[in-house]
Amino acid sequence: MTEREAADSPVVEMYRKHSGPGLLVPAQFGGMAAGPLEATRVQRGLASASPSLGVATVMHHFTVAMLFSLAQTAERLTATQFALLSSVAGDRLLLASGWAEGRTDQNILAPAVVAEPVEDGYRVNGSKKPCSLSQSMDVLTASVNLTDSDGWSGLALLLIRADSPGIDVTPFWTTPILAAAQSHEVRMTDVHVPRELVIRSTLEDQQSLDDLQRAGFTWFELLTSAAYVGAASSLVDTVLSRKRGSDSDRGALAVRMEAAVDLVEGAARALEDGVTDDEAVAKVLVARYASQDLLSSTVAQAVELLGGIAFIRQPEVAYLASAVHALAFHPPSRGSVAAQLADYFAGGPLHLS
Repeated sequence: MTEREAADSPVVEMYRKHSGPGLLVPAQFGGMAAGPLEATRVQRGLASASPSLGVATVMHHFTVAMLFSLAQTAERLTATQFALLSSVAGDRLLLASGWAEGRTDQNILAPAVVAEPVEDGYRVNGSKKPCSLSQSMDVLTASVNLTDSDGWSGLALLLIRADSPGIDVTPFWTTPILAAAQSHEVRMTDVHVPRELVIRSTLEDQQSLDDLQRAGFTWFELLTSAAYVGAASSLVDTVLSRKRGSDSDRGALAVRMEAAVDLVEGAARALEDGVTDDEAVAKVLVARYASQDLLSSTVAQAVELLGGIAFIRQPEVAYLASAVHALAFHPPSRGSVAAQLADYFAGGPLHLS
């Protein structure tokens, strides 16, 4: 695990070599066409062996799933965007997701990076950090604040080739925890983006989510939760295989672990059964925060049962405990979600930050 999780780890390229980028790509485009339930199980399995790979590939997969979801409505994607998506599986392209900007309590739907309209497209300056897969990406998908010459203003998503002039990757992630996810800073200096590689949100009601945002939140929260459940399962498996603690201790640990698995898989099954729109977002958010609480207590008990000598002599114990804790840092923040979910369950719209 120490080698798999290191900054120079080969796991991302191993994943690419074995056609991992095509997991959620529809079969007609050469992909594996995994559904939500299969995808959560794959992410859980990956993260149990390499938490970094599990987390990094979530960023690719949720972006792919979001864009193919938009592709179901032909007018939401241009021919150029569709052609790029169609090559993901065959060319084993990796898409990095540039939403975060390194700001505490950031509203990820209100990016500070601005796309300035120019005659033949847009000029972008700014940075995204942390941005997973930054060293292996073929395409950067970056959220921006866009004001167009036609008066439209709002959130937009840019599809930027990683080899575009003005793209620069600089070190940002200095902790060894999840180092193999390649979560560094991607700087954009006068990067030109053609108009046909820009996806605008369709938001008219500022208190609701549009199709781009719904698909993004749904897939991101589902797959992220699955990855961290997988990382935690490695610790639990070690406790069970070594028969640490009493039968009742191990039973209680296994019950909490299985409950976290069932929460995530339950949300995945709901999506496969046709739950959509705000209801889908609400279900995966509930699963995410409920499983996050379960993982916190599960990991704490697992570390305690493994004992002090294991903590001292086996670095993967402390590593996994720290890695699982990182789930709490992914957006949206618990504080912002609580009130908004309460409003939603009372019959109001769902509007996230």
